[in-house]
Amino acid sequence: MAGALIALLPLLATAADPAQAAKLYEDALGRYQKNDLSGAVIQLRNALQADKNNLAVQMLLAKVLSAQGDARGAEVAYLEALRLGVNRAEVIPGLARALVAQAKHAQLFEHERFDVNGLPPAVKLEMLLLRASASADLGDTKAAFAAVEQARALQPGNVEVWLTEVPLRIRARQFREAQAAVEQALKLAPNAANAWYQKGSVAHVMGDRAAAFAAYDRTLALDPSHVEGLIARAGLSMDAGKLTEAAKDVAELRRIAPTEARGLYLRALLAERDGDAVGARAALREITALLEPVPFDFLRYRPQLLMLAGLAQFGLGEREKAKPFLDAFHRQQPGSPVAKLLAQLHVAEGQPELALEVLDTYLRQQPNDGQALALKASVLMVQGRHAKATALMQESLRQKDSPTLRSVLGMSMIGGGQAGNALAELERAYKADPKQTQAGMALVNLYLRAQQTAKAKAVAEALVRQRPANPGFHNLLGMAKAQGGDSAGAIASYNQAIKLDDKFVGAKLNLARLEIAAKSYDAAAARLTALQKSDETNIDILLELALLADRRGQFADAQRWLEKAVDHAGPRELRPGLGLTEFHLRRANPQAALAAARALTAKLPDELAVQLALARAQLAAGDSTNARATLSNATRTATYDAAVQVEVALLQMAAGNPGGAAYNLQKAFADKPDFLPAHVLMTEVEIRQNEPAKAEARARQIVQKFPQRAIGHTLLGDVSASRGQTAAAIDAYRKAHQTEPSTDTLLRLYNALYAQGGDRQPALQLAEQWLKSRPQDRQVRRLLSDSYARLGRYPAAKQSYEAFLKLVPDDPEALNNLANVLLRMKDPGAQKVAEQALARSASSPPALDTAGWAAHLAGQQDRALQLLRDARLRDPGNAEIRYHLAAVLAATGRRTEARDELEAALKDRRQLESSAAAEDLLRSLK
Repeated sequence: MAGALIALLPLLATAADPAQAAKLYEDALGRYQKNDLSGAVIQLRNALQADKNNLAVQMLLAKVLSAQGDARGAEVAYLEALRLGVNRAEVIPGLARALVAQAKHAQLFEHERFDVNGLPPAVKLEMLLLRASASADLGDTKAAFAAVEQARALQPGNVEVWLTEVPLRIRARQFREAQAAVEQALKLAPNAANAWYQKGSVAHVMGDRAAAFAAYDRTLALDPSHVEGLIARAGLSMDAGKLTEAAKDVAELRRIAPTEARGLYLRALLAERDGDAVGARAALREITALLEPVPFDFLRYRPQLLMLAGLAQFGLGEREKAKPFLDAFHRQQPGSPVAKLLAQLHVAEGQPELALEVLDTYLRQQPNDGQALALKASVLMVQGRHAKATALMQESLRQKDSPTLRSVLGMSMIGGGQAGNALAELERAYKADPKQTQAGMALVNLYLRAQQTAKAKAVAEALVRQRPANPGFHNLLGMAKAQGGDSAGAIASYNQAIKLDDKFVGAKLNLARLEIAAKSYDAAAARLTALQKSDETNIDILLELALLADRRGQFADAQRWLEKAVDHAGPRELRPGLGLTEFHLRRANPQAALAAARALTAKLPDELAVQLALARAQLAAGDSTNARATLSNATRTATYDAAVQVEVALLQMAAGNPGGAAYNLQKAFADKPDFLPAHVLMTEVEIRQNEPAKAEARARQIVQKFPQRAIGHTLLGDVSASRGQTAAAIDAYRKAHQTEPSTDTLLRLYNALYAQGGDRQPALQLAEQWLKSRPQDRQVRRLLSDSYARLGRYPAAKQSYEAFLKLVPDDPEALNNLANVLLRMKDPGAQKVAEQALARSASSPPALDTAGWAAHLAGQQDRALQLLRDARLRDPGNAEIRYHLAAVLAATGRRTEARDELEAALKDRRQLESSAAAEDLLRSLK
């Protein structure tokens, strides 16, 4: 085994070779088109060894595996394509078929990736028909017919709609309706093999053997490899005693679909009729091998031996080995204190619901066990049910006051967002019993969060005096000193914690954080690398490594560390997933952000932070429908916290739901009636809801209450703009900028001036003048650069983007825009800049498109084809990308594929800047 692992090392160390992967892909594509599926798979596997992230390879592999009948393999390939960033619309039809082939129909209705809303019409139609068939398989005939009717409403003349209806009618034994649907399908497509197959199916179930044979013969004449037709005709032949004819069809089935279980069963039947018992058994063994049965193990136990074995393993730290013994013992003696150990094991394994079940069973027999009650409250907090934990502790305290229970009460209130009440309870518990160190530690953290540094430091110092040998208390004291600006004192406390415990990761991490804050990146890297080597799965270390890599501009490393942190995160640990989601959003990779957020949702769907992260990712991916649903859940979760409700309202506005935002803001006003951010956003909501009079009145009230702030004038400008009063809007924005000069007020004024049309020079001069005195303003520099590019002032745009990139050297969008400007200028440096943009945003369709087009113009067609195929899979609705891909396909002799892409690109000429060139190219290919 060791030798095999060593042999793998060179493969693992091999660098990606996208060019080689692209060549192998093209060879595999040719093999696939010639039905050489095995050869195609081999070449695609080789391509993935060269470049495991090649989207086109992953998609073609999924299609080939599906064609081979390897549904499980196809499912894996499709999911990997989705993870890598292939557009959902490109993946889910094939993925749905792979799932149905494995009898996983329910996933089509349970997983949000299969939601038909927001899909292109053709894909939506396809998914509705798949859902219709899946509903029928699940026995939900009503839902099946409803899906068919939805599909028919989209395209009444689509033959597949009628063909999907036929088996539904047959299942419902509505044979006349099935015949009518078949005839309608044949009118639309008289030479469709599937239509003739369905005609045969209807005749077959109605007992009209002659008509069935005729229809199946016609099916196979049109498509000799029609698997369903071969199976049906073979079965019908066997029923009719035509064993020779049946054997021919079964042999053909074995050739084209060797793992088709029904074909294997027919083989077994034929072998049995021929007296070939060995052949029949071999065919049946192949069937059972496909089923892969899962065995079940049952535990047998004796109470005393179980308890002793469990306790011994627990004492040795072998929790996994202890659990089955303790669990079996608890089932026989639920009143034993062993229940508390078992509950802790369940929590450690991410099964808090089982922990509660064990504790509830125990507490029914031992209702006054304070330790068990406190443990139950802790488990409820792990589940996020802080209100219930608070109620449990409050009830327990009414029975008997206890600093321990009061400490747990305070911590449950922290989790429930009641920081003020929590602080009071923890202060009371700590004052009553200074030995309640857990309460003291929680107090320090609360004080730090509230910026009450002096109080935090005082409690931390008291904890250190009480237990000077406790490294955790020294670490807390260091945190308080760091927040107070005493870096030297913080370092001394952290070092003291490490002196007491040289394996104390928390203190070492805090030292690394100080180094990162001081931009001592090399020192931080050395410290964190050493930590990670000794504790490879510690997510705090992994997150700091990700932060350090991000600060240094090493984005691939940052992503790698975040993904590793996600892999090792506990069942209720949100930070890695939230960090990965935000990372992808910052890197303009919404599909990856959405995948990260969905993974979090699968873990903790009721956590507010998860709901907000999912909504942001959905919005970035353009899925406002599901974002609104997510935000409705977040509204309920956020209760009446004004700041949080404003945050949700902002996302509601981004989702195009001003009504939902208004509801959020009313909940914010219930918490804080004079909360300025809520009034500001409500003014914007009223503008969006076409209530300018209300908006204006609210804006004027803000001006009166805050005369030294720009925001009131800004809102008045927004009201005027909504009324089409451009001059008044400009005056208001100008007054806002004069009252409180800032980037925000300048951008508002700039955009209003620019939007006037005609002479854009006043707007440009405003930004240019601002940048003379504030050259570090990135937002204004970016806006000015984009404006130059839009106006066709390419030399100025080039100079401005280069100035911006001096401020933000690795900004992928700016690099991509600069590359496009250089392409327009026919500057030979365009391709290098495009590749730089791609290196920093490898999954961005615009970056892939620009780099691909630049490679094409430089004569590097293999590279261009690789990149543009990737871009097209990630954003199939982008007409410009499809035109660029078509141009490269045409240049490399792939005329048919080029025509398909051009026709798709030209469906909406308004979205295609290069429509004239695309039309010329299409004419040349006909």
